[in-house]
Amino acid sequence: MAKTKEIKKVSLTDLKPAKGSTHSIKRVGRGMASGHGKTSCRGNNGEGQRSGNSHKRGFEGGQMPGYRQMPKLKGFKIINQLKYAELNVGKIDSLKLKEVSLDELKKMNKADRNADGLRILGSGEIKSAVTVKASYFTPSAKEKIEKAGGKVELV
Repeated sequence: MAKTKEIKKVSLTDLKPAKGSTHSIKRVGRGMASGHGKTSCRGNNGEGQRSGNSHKRGFEGGQMPGYRQMPKLKGFKIINQLKYAELNVGKIDSLKLKEVSLDELKKMNKADRNADGLRILGSGEIKSAVTVKASYFTPSAKEKIEKAGGKVELV
């Protein structure tokens, strides 16, 4: 016959914390012999020794706090921001090119060599039929180039 294990009933009064998980409280102000007498572990003088002591967050004992030493940051910086070269439609005729692109403009030193893309803006007039390759065209620029017989290509 198999032995059955007896289940012991436990009531709330029997529960105890695990051994070593608790310790007796520090009883301060109970005489010099206790080791926590006289100043009751608060030191000899100052704000922390008095009752009701509290100071602001960031308080550094009268020294100028770190958050006031730092300069104010205004705005934010966009990392990986693309830099665009801009070209007005009115300047395209003066370039005397059949095909206008960012690479061509960089070769002629008409665009910043660090530019990532080309934006064509609608200011001015164009008379010659030119193929323009750019990252962005304003609606008026696109209309003027096509009206002059040119082509618009998004790159």
